[in-house]
Amino acid sequence: MHRLNPKYIRIAGIVAACLLFVLLIGGYIAYTKREAILQHEIANAKARAKKDYNLDLIIGSAHFTGLSTVECRDISIVPEGKDSLLSIKHFDVSIKLWPLLFGKVKLADVVLQNGHLNLTNLNGVKNFDFLFKKKKDSTETGHKLNLADLANNLVSGLLYKIPDNLNLTNFLVTYTGDSTKVKVLTKSAIIDNGQLTSTVLLNDTLATWHFTGTVNAGDKDINIKLSADDNKPVQLPFIPAKYKLRVSFNDVTLHLTNVSESGGETEINGFYEVHNLAINQPALASNDIVVPDASIDANIVVGENFVSLDSTSTIHLKKISAHPFIKYTLKPAKAYALKVTTGWLPAQDIFDSFPGGVFDALDGIQVAGKLNYTFNFNLDTANPDAVQFDSRLDRDNFSIVKYGKTDLTKLNGSFVYTPYEKGQPMLSRVIGPTNPDYTPLDQISPDLRNAVMTAEDPTFYKNNGFVEEAMRKSLATDFKQRKFKRGGSTISMQLVKNAYLSREKTLARKIEETLIVWMIVNNNLMTKNRLLEVYFNIIEWGPDIYGIGEAARYYFGKTPAELTLGESIYLASIVPKPKAGLYAFLPDGTLRPGLLNYFNSLGRLMAGQYLTRPDTSSAYGYYTVRLKESIRRKVAPVDSAEANKILNANTDEDAVGIMPTIAEPTPEPVKKPNFFQRLFGKKDTVAQKTKQQLQDEQDLRIKNIDTAGKTKKQIRQEKRQIKKEESDKLKALKDKGVL
Repeated sequence: MHRLNPKYIRIAGIVAACLLFVLLIGGYIAYTKREAILQHEIANAKARAKKDYNLDLIIGSAHFTGLSTVECRDISIVPEGKDSLLSIKHFDVSIKLWPLLFGKVKLADVVLQNGHLNLTNLNGVKNFDFLFKKKKDSTETGHKLNLADLANNLVSGLLYKIPDNLNLTNFLVTYTGDSTKVKVLTKSAIIDNGQLTSTVLLNDTLATWHFTGTVNAGDKDINIKLSADDNKPVQLPFIPAKYKLRVSFNDVTLHLTNVSESGGETEINGFYEVHNLAINQPALASNDIVVPDASIDANIVVGENFVSLDSTSTIHLKKISAHPFIKYTLKPAKAYALKVTTGWLPAQDIFDSFPGGVFDALDGIQVAGKLNYTFNFNLDTANPDAVQFDSRLDRDNFSIVKYGKTDLTKLNGSFVYTPYEKGQPMLSRVIGPTNPDYTPLDQISPDLRNAVMTAEDPTFYKNNGFVEEAMRKSLATDFKQRKFKRGGSTISMQLVKNAYLSREKTLARKIEETLIVWMIVNNNLMTKNRLLEVYFNIIEWGPDIYGIGEAARYYFGKTPAELTLGESIYLASIVPKPKAGLYAFLPDGTLRPGLLNYFNSLGRLMAGQYLTRPDTSSAYGYYTVRLKESIRRKVAPVDSAEANKILNANTDEDAVGIMPTIAEPTPEPVKKPNFFQRLFGKKDTVAQKTKQQLQDEQDLRIKNIDTAGKTKKQIRQEKRQIKKEESDKLKALKDKGVL
């Protein structure tokens, strides 16, 4: 074994002794000069506060009481010309020496007694607005904000500032606004060897909160639980008055498990859990939304220009779990992305996991089979027209075993319908043959059926209750105009809203409406004809006018079968805004000029689908519409500008039709009829042209039959099938009143 040279050992010992001597001398000098250093740093802090933030920092006394402990008395911070922001009577802090050698300040022990943080926002003047002002610093010019670095510095810096031991008593936080005042008094907050206990009083006697858990800031592991006295719910202050939002819960657990930085991204991992969460907000639901148990394993990723909830995160809601992905991109343009997937789950577990107080019509329903829900939304604010929207609920052997509070098949027979206005029930109506105003579908004018379907739901007989493209375009339009301008509801969705649900405008009601439509269509609970028939017989057509039977008699003194094309287009125009129906008329019973473009637009759409004949003379019946004489006196005496404003006003977002905006095409020149046409009447060239097109199509299909390997009998059968299909098309056009 090689032995060290004693000479080298002596040299190393001498060097170590010298270093120790230098440290002792330096430590002695620092110790003897520490008071001067402390006062110098306090003076610098006061100067910086005044220069950078216009704050007056006052410290009554500050001195060392031990090797690394500073005792301060009577601290206050006052923004110039504003209310005092902070006052602390007694503040002791000790700093760990070892991290200090590397330029880091790590708190060892903190004692704080009798403090008051006073936040005011009165008449638009805040005493804390300096927090939102950027400090002037010429060296930062052109510096790009990196969200990942910012998040890592904030979280790590905050964790590093948590002391190993804390003894806080009587620290009061108040917020005073023009109409709001909140007081939060921390009677005690103690951290002892990582164990946290705290008692907080809210508005003196309103509530008592308790914080308990473990705090291991060095390991980036913090687990804190918030609860109230005697198992009472915790109610969050301030937000009810500001946002009309009430939030309460029995307890909530926040568990931060790790913070790491890699590859230019900061990842924050945690677990968050809440019990008996209750949310009340008028735009969400009319009742409390109650979630008994919910939690999330959240993996938050912060990049240079984005913040996201990673898809490895998992939301747990009672019996079900889902994987969300949420991303907000800050630049080059703001972008929003949201994806959710559940995977295949027992259908009953999904229905059992709905929050309480939300979907009343589905309460108690029993189902079988499995469901898989996926949702994808992506909006780039630089190109909102390219917004992505895909909501899909796939089923596997799904069936309804037993209906709950509402029988979804009730519309297949006679039933009593009670409309509501502003939460008040109106006169009930029987939707069935015993009601003299009830009108079967085959006794409703084809023009009216076609006009309403073209305006409200052009693909009614083809879609599954939803038109995703219409919803996608609605999202783009609403985002660009920053308001609900265009809706995407189909006839099926409008019927469900009227027949099964309240008229309240809430997100919960909209989701419930969508789910009921999905169940009706995918389980064939109603035929499309029956659905359309009920729709025409219950929707509102005017003040206290429900059903097409009442509407046809009220406006025109006719039965629904007698309605003309012009009357049908007028009635289609008021479906989204029925209460404004009479504003469309002048006192003499004629239509206002502002509706002419609507008639031409909708008429051309119908003609393009062979649902009516092109009409360049009377604008698809516009000039023939006359309001029933006996109610002309009810026409509001307003000028055209005011009437047009009322007719074009925004409506309920889910009652707006999905008819596209049409650019007015240049009309073809109208040929004058010749002498024989004037004498015997002009021929119906549209009908002739349509019949000829069908005949040409039939001849072409027969001509192009592939005869290879087929017997003469097979060829004859194929020809007969083609003729039958073309004949069925011709019959369908006749039934629609086109021919």
